[in-house]
Amino acid sequence: MQTNFSTTQQTRKRVSETDLGVVATQHSQASRVGAQVLKDGGDAVDAAIAVGFALGVVEPWMSGPGGGGAMLIWREDEQKAYALNFGMVSPAALDPADYPLTGQGRVSDLFPWPSVEDDRNVVGATAIAIPGMVAGMEAAHRRFATMPWGDLLAPARDIARAGPLADWYSALLTTSSARLIAQDPDLAAIFLEDGTWPRIGGWTATRQQRLDFSGMAATLDRLIEAGARDFYEGDIAAALVADVQGKGGSLSRDDLRNYVAAFHEPLGLDRGAARIHAMPGLTAGPTLADYFARLPVSGHLDVPAMADALFGAYEHRLATMGHDGETHGSPACTSHFSIVDRHGNMVALTQTLLSIFGSRTLSQSTGLLMNNGIMWFDPEPGKPNSLAPGKPCLMNICPTIVREPSGGFAVGASGGRKIMGAVAQLATMMTDAGMSLEEAFHHPRIDCSGEVLIADAALPREVLETLSAGHRTEARPNMTYPFAWACPSAVHRIDGRNAGCTEVMSPWADALREDDV
Repeated sequence: MQTNFSTTQQTRKRVSETDLGVVATQHSQASRVGAQVLKDGGDAVDAAIAVGFALGVVEPWMSGPGGGGAMLIWREDEQKAYALNFGMVSPAALDPADYPLTGQGRVSDLFPWPSVEDDRNVVGATAIAIPGMVAGMEAAHRRFATMPWGDLLAPARDIARAGPLADWYSALLTTSSARLIAQDPDLAAIFLEDGTWPRIGGWTATRQQRLDFSGMAATLDRLIEAGARDFYEGDIAAALVADVQGKGGSLSRDDLRNYVAAFHEPLGLDRGAARIHAMPGLTAGPTLADYFARLPVSGHLDVPAMADALFGAYEHRLATMGHDGETHGSPACTSHFSIVDRHGNMVALTQTLLSIFGSRTLSQSTGLLMNNGIMWFDPEPGKPNSLAPGKPCLMNICPTIVREPSGGFAVGASGGRKIMGAVAQLATMMTDAGMSLEEAFHHPRIDCSGEVLIADAALPREVLETLSAGHRTEARPNMTYPFAWACPSAVHRIDGRNAGCTEVMSPWADALREDDV
């Protein structure tokens, strides 16, 4: 193994217990928003709505109103789990013939679609599917929330008005997509200097630089005043459709008007004394269930056995649900967060634009970054996930809630096809191996979502040797960028005491308690 990076450096995240609520997200500001909602008397669903919109402002390249997702909800008084799907759907006017194949091979080894002319299924308005995030939040609010809709969106609106901070990490993520961002002048005007360089303060700058999110702030104001349906039937809907169609997309007013976020019965499986609740349908939930069905309950951590189960589950997923993955140069990016309140209610929520910066298209009238949900369909006809109009997108998201006699935990991750493996390993560590939340998050992981097993070089030598004997394996150090093993966030409740943890290597991710704000 060759690397430019230190092999002796250690990085840790603090895990502290509390009788109060905990919010674990990919961005410290969003965690603070959620913790304040809990402190003000809201429950886990209230905090989730506030956090979801806040994340759309502070890391807009990952998720936001222009995307979709899903959430699992645990209601402590009912002792019942709910699954809410607000994934994206292809527009009704979409014509697969508008996505002709180039005949020049596959997009990449990780994403084996045939390539499409001009990458129109990946970049630009032709890649935009019907967004579901606002409808999902509305459905959760209508059924479970205790605080007014406007109060929950106000923190995100206030951050957008001030402008999110531009720092070295945002500059790094922007740089990774700068070439494609530059193709949309409206998007480039917000994120790039002179249409080329990411916005960031200088090495010795004393003044923090902020991004101009006044357009998004105005849209959030409208959502507060007019309600969520305005996004699908009112002024926001009209502006979105005009912008997307003006840039060549097929999104229509009817697409938005007819969109519905739906509650479903979660998948449920028993694992020893634990009960695992996962998302059904076109998510990674069924693949997670398949993984656990393949892995014997051993009472200890068996990494090679986990690898075999993960490879088997991924192979089955590819054969039956479509060859989901990442396009070359287009890493799938999402936001996941987990919340537990003082009463034991939990939420595990994953929301996404799919690729980083989504379709790299801005709805200039609303200030919203738009998804590229069309990327997740196979452009070749006759396949399990072939492109078609009015069809739900296959998603890699895997929000999960596990119930145990002493309480339980909510967990999920961002990271495209790496998500399910990270969730599976963390859940295995905390159920089969009896690890604490802190121990599980600081334990090295593997990724089996591609042809090569990627192992954390910090694993014991004998484990790496066993993995190499059974699979083509590469050992890599754990780093801040890129995340080789996804970016998880989780909360844990044991005998009425709560704790949270986030990806150890993420410089933004934080788990904050009510008493931290």
